[in-house]
Amino acid sequence: MAKTAPASVKTPPPVDFERSLDELEQLVARMEGGELSLDESLASFERGIGLYRHCQQSLELAELRVRLLLDPDAPDSAEPFEPEL
Repeated sequence: MAKTAPASVKTPPPVDFERSLDELEQLVARMEGGELSLDESLASFERGIGLYRHCQQSLELAELRVRLLLDPDAPDSAEPFEPEL
């Protein structure tokens, strides 16, 4: 029988990249404003770190999807895109 998480432990719903990035930008702006208390600043920093990690993970997954689309047999051989000048 598979174990399940206890009812008291809830996993947060997945949040899309754009919403996470938007919330992160808003948190940074509030923190830079300098009007938050120490506790509010720490809570905002903690939330910001979580959002940053979520965004980073989303970008890594998107990069992997692109690599697989470019060459499904050898995704590690995909070259980075070169910007046109």
